[in-house]
Amino acid sequence: MPNKTNINTNTLPNHVAIIMDGNGRWAKQQSKIRVFGHKVGVTAVRDTVEGAAEIGLKYLTLYAFSSENWARPKSEINALMELLVNTITKETETLMNNNIRLTAIGNLDDLPKKCLNNLNVAIEKTSQNNKMTLVLALSYSSKKEIVQAIQQIAEKVKDGNLNIDDINEESVRNHLYTHNIPDPELLIRTSGELRISNFLMWQIAYSELYFTKILWPDFRRENLYEALIDFQSRERRFGKTSEQIEKENA
Repeated sequence: MPNKTNINTNTLPNHVAIIMDGNGRWAKQQSKIRVFGHKVGVTAVRDTVEGAAEIGLKYLTLYAFSSENWARPKSEINALMELLVNTITKETETLMNNNIRLTAIGNLDDLPKKCLNNLNVAIEKTSQNNKMTLVLALSYSSKKEIVQAIQQIAEKVKDGNLNIDDINEESVRNHLYTHNIPDPELLIRTSGELRISNFLMWQIAYSELYFTKILWPDFRRENLYEALIDFQSRERRFGKTSEQIEKENA
């Protein structure tokens, strides 16, 4: 299993995003209810976050709960929200000890009041930390994010505060949840599923994609390091040729 000594810390991605998938299947393999997998998944979150900060990543985004997840059985949603409240409260000290700032993206007003309050308390308490930023995607939908950005831009055009000819990639980006966060260079998905599930669709236009069959509760910092090593073995051309990239790096 690769470790951090195999990683070139001079060429780390600035931002890594992870789709944490497989909690339910992991629980089923253990003959447990789905919520048990979510609870064990918290250990994977803690180890991955600490490993990311230790190696020197500046931004780590975790896809914790999608807008579509609200359609799951009510009992599972209630258990997930309770787990989220408890986890945020318990892990705030860990974030402080590791100098990690917490923030969140998504339709946060959809969250239960207690959950949102605990989240805001943790965000405020960690706001001055500067080693790494941990971004939780909660009640998140990339389609809704883009639609809301279009609506906000249309409103500005309607009110005469924005010229339609001035609408460009930058103006769209400035209206996304992630307007103050760099786009991910690497997207990781666990559990073997090969899709992005309505996650950061605008932001990952040029991200490297890494899929692993490991179910999220079994994911650890060593698995993150393995993904980073794979990332560093790739040539990122952004539409250019290999020859152009070689000349630029010469």
